[in-house]
Amino acid sequence: MTIAVYAGSFDPITKGHLDLIARASKVFDKLVVGIGVNANKKCMFSLEERTELIRATTQHAGSRIEVRPFDGLLVDFCRDVHAGVIIRGLRAVTDFEAELGVAHANSNMVPEIDTFFLPTNPEYSFVSSSIVREIACHNSDTGWKKLSNYVSPVVVEALKRKVRP
Repeated sequence: MTIAVYAGSFDPITKGHLDLIARASKVFDKLVVGIGVNANKKCMFSLEERTELIRATTQHAGSRIEVRPFDGLLVDFCRDVHAGVIIRGLRAVTDFEAELGVAHANSNMVPEIDTFFLPTNPEYSFVSSSIVREIACHNSDTGWKKLSNYVSPVVVEALKRKVRP
């Protein structure tokens, strides 16, 4: 059985992330969505909230997708879940440059784990969690009307609970 890991902070999970999860879950026997803990990053959503949002937005995929938080090196997490593949999404050439360096470091540490790059669907090539948070934090009617283009309805509601008084 080939197990792959798709990891990120997912703060919050976007439709671009969900597209990559859906596509990767068709290629590999099992996909573990790893929610990374980064002490240096201030997240809008707690680890528990991010975990629940990902579970809520991927529940239709069944048992092929597992959602798990992790703290530490991605390659150690991959070993813990017996994954042989790391999935990384690429939105632009600049993503490739950064991700290639990380892939080389991971390969140097644990050569038996391969990195697969998946290009983002062009529809989501500009969508990022940072953009979603920025739009939501402005609490604008215009922004709320368009956020459903970038995130699922469950995430829109979670964002509203965070930013609306």
